[in-house]
Amino acid sequence: MGLSEIKDRMRKAETDAGRAPGCVTLIAVSKVQPDARVEAVLTQGQRCFGENRVQEAAGKWPGFRERFDGIDLHLIGPLQTNKTRQAFDLFQAIHSVDRPKLARTIARLAQEVGHCPDLFLQVNTGEEDQKAGVLPGDIDSFVAECRALDLPVKGLMCIPPVDEEPSLHFALLAKMAARNGISGLSMGMSGDFERAIALGATHIRVGSAIFGEREHG
Repeated sequence: MGLSEIKDRMRKAETDAGRAPGCVTLIAVSKVQPDARVEAVLTQGQRCFGENRVQEAAGKWPGFRERFDGIDLHLIGPLQTNKTRQAFDLFQAIHSVDRPKLARTIARLAQEVGHCPDLFLQVNTGEEDQKAGVLPGDIDSFVAECRALDLPVKGLMCIPPVDEEPSLHFALLAKMAARNGISGLSMGMSGDFERAIALGATHIRVGSAIFGEREHG
């Protein structure tokens, strides 16, 4: 498929939904992708990327930043509290704020260093035991807690269960965001991003459809 086709599909989805062209940010998910593939996408002009692990990003992106201007890096995977300082140095946004302890750690560090990445609160919309995220019934109080800590809550994020219709989860996330006066919605991946755009996504996370299947090893 590739980057240009994904962008064409994004523009069509925006138009079909009656939304402004270019209102959705494409996060190219570069986790576990070889440097050559990432460089090829950078060369095509993509600047917003998503990584799952702080350590992997730390080994990959400083070198690219020396060669390419304007890289906007988003952490879309889980963040351990002991990696928070390193995450501050690497990422412009964190999409996986999923528990009060992490929020408090981020707040302390933000006070110390004088800045903070944009934050998205992860919601476990499917209430899956194995998945991280705040439960839907707890999101309002978690938003309030984060705001009381002066954290820059820019959006909510979800990863729908693989065996359920994602649109139901996208609609639920949008409803929770609207109720709390939150504008950002990080939702939608390679197989369902058009549905996410139709339901208000501001950020979509697309990996394999841009880069090809991930290489493990």
